Amino acid sequence: MSAIAGIFFLDDRVVDRLILERMVNVLAHRGRDGAGAWSEGSIGLGHRMLHTTPESLREKLPLANKSGNLVLTADARLDNRDELITALGFGRRPREEITDSELIFGAYERWGERCPEKLLGDFTFAIWDRQRQELFCARDHMGVKPFYYYRSDRAFVFASEIKALLCVPEVPRRLNEVRVADYLVPILEDKEITFYQGILRLPSAHSTTVNRERVSIQPYWSLDPSREVRFRSDEEYAEAFRELFTEAVRCRLRSAFPAGSLLSGGLDSSSIVCVARDLLAEEECRLHTFSAVFPNVPESDESVFSGAVLAQGGLEPHLVRADRLSPLDDLESILWHNDEVFWAPNLYMHWGLYSAADRRGVRILLDGDGGDATVSHGVERLRELALWGRWIALATEIRGLSKHFDVSPWYYLRNHVLIPVAPGPVRRAWRVARRRTHPPWWTPSTIINPDFARRIGVAERVRALEGEWWRPTRASREVHWRILTNGLNQYLLELCDKAAAAFAIEPRYPFFDRRLAEFCLALPPDQKLRDGWIRVIVRRALAGSLPEEVRWRGGKGNLGHNLNRNLPAFEQDLLEETISKDSGAIEEYVDVATLRKAYDRYVSQNDLSDAVKVFTATNLALWLRWAGIRS
Repeated sequence: MSAIAGIFFLDDRVVDRLILERMVNVLAHRGRDGAGAWSEGSIGLGHRMLHTTPESLREKLPLANKSGNLVLTADARLDNRDELITALGFGRRPREEITDSELIFGAYERWGERCPEKLLGDFTFAIWDRQRQELFCARDHMGVKPFYYYRSDRAFVFASEIKALLCVPEVPRRLNEVRVADYLVPILEDKEITFYQGILRLPSAHSTTVNRERVSIQPYWSLDPSREVRFRSDEEYAEAFRELFTEAVRCRLRSAFPAGSLLSGGLDSSSIVCVARDLLAEEECRLHTFSAVFPNVPESDESVFSGAVLAQGGLEPHLVRADRLSPLDDLESILWHNDEVFWAPNLYMHWGLYSAADRRGVRILLDGDGGDATVSHGVERLRELALWGRWIALATEIRGLSKHFDVSPWYYLRNHVLIPVAPGPVRRAWRVARRRTHPPWWTPSTIINPDFARRIGVAERVRALEGEWWRPTRASREVHWRILTNGLNQYLLELCDKAAAAFAIEPRYPFFDRRLAEFCLALPPDQKLRDGWIRVIVRRALAGSLPEEVRWRGGKGNLGHNLNRNLPAFEQDLLEETISKDSGAIEEYVDVATLRKAYDRYVSQNDLSDAVKVFTATNLALWLRWAGIRS
């Protein structure tokens, strides 16, 4: 978790060093261990340093190569160091003396703009090529490290956070109403848009080349949904998964400081903790774990499962009483760090967990996010079984799912068999029947002002989104590919990045390892769903490491119950003031009458769907007031 920033004036103006340093200074929370700025004529690069890996202790950025033709700023952790050291001819030097920045330099010198293809890990970087008079920037495959930018005919400005861009006078501070509409629907698929007009995100697995004639953006990698892996037995599949997963955890444990991991008690976080614990035991180190607990909200509490992991020993556990936290706690600080309003009602729990980790001196924190997307629940196999006429197998899977997850068999039959395989006119009729007289962008959680929705063209955006991403498919691997590549994953990674940055913590995600994602996508459907068990390959692969009650658990704790309870318990006055008395900040965007009805129902009935509407609207109102921006 470091920070990068830069200015490239395309009209040959000289970079104002004070403005560049202001960009670096506003990102001080991302890097406690040093700051740097370099400028030459119309180009300037900045950096904030947070030491995390042993090699980072030797780094000082921005950095020029030996010839002085290249200058680099980067926030990077490379996981294929040994491979790169050999390929780039660094083998004569001690490995511990070779920094990741040097490897990025070497990769660019060897492979040019194809260099991101050769890198594994989490990274974002910018290289100024003096000879070509070009700036080359890239973002990692899954989008773990953020990259924001502003471009005009006169300038290209970039940084790890939006607030640094706003330090540059010519970067506009205007509200992007399209993003407001997306937030209220919600649509999270757009991987570039932000709440600020003209400020964009570089999508994951993309690079950009900037010179005085053009700014080009191009993908350098994508998941291949046609690839398949085949082994002879379930045991071989499980062994291959365990090997890849162990390596994904191992390379993310590389740290010069105490390592930690979030532990909810779910399959994902528990798998990471158990593997990380065993790896650190080889080095006689103990892993810190951080768990949110809810003694007063049993529907949200998973302590029985996280406790089973802790009972195995070898860990340093830390518990955070999330049932005592307000969903809007420390909101002004959260808004400042996040720069934008956020669609994440449970972000306050991450805030509490990151704070606890910071107090224990933990700088890297493993996280189970991405497990569902990478491994896949595999329920798409049901439609394939129906199409293949394998009725006994289909019935077996549906009965198993119903039993293990306490869900009606009809739910799986209707949503994962009948509707997906129905002819197009039948599916369209079903959607119309569900929406009844509502407009095409309407969903049960919608509180958007209809006039605003029409002005922005929400219906057209939703239709385009449905056409590209949610068109029916009968191939389970294609559905898995869509889940892995949708915009929600990148959005949540960016959100967690900024929350963690508030505490100078670098979150790391083993399930978002590129190698693991490629492998899981290529698995046969019966390695994802078998005998009614979703994600069955994880359950098999972690036998002997995971406690049995975790390995074969069904559902998850519902965190919405804690939101439902604590939002009015802690913020009743704020909700009343924002929604019932002073809704002027949002009335242009929100259907205030619908919102107030939802709020009244929420107060009287405490319904979770109304809680989400109330949180969404309140969060938007508070951010608009805090940011003070208009379109």
